[in-house]
Amino acid sequence: MAYISANDLKTKGVSAIELALGSAPEATISVRGKDKFVVMNMAHYHYLRECELDAALAQTRADMAAGRMVQESPEAHLARLDAANLAS
Repeated sequence: MAYISANDLKTKGVSAIELALGSAPEATISVRGKDKFVVMNMAHYHYLRECELDAALAQTRADMAAGRMVQESPEAHLARLDAANLAS
């Protein structure tokens, strides 16, 4: 992963990001020697979001297959949430 110091970002601006992303899909921005932020191009961001959504879908399907779900009306769902909030 490429690294960009906050000072480089301050003095070089977006060109520092473009340079760092030329050799890696992500770049870490360090502030006072500590890693604080990660930047990436939009294509890589969209890829990661798609992976995250695929993982959530797989987890949901596993929950459904294991019977860890409740099928109810919206009204029943809200009543169950209200009851849970009163209990806690």
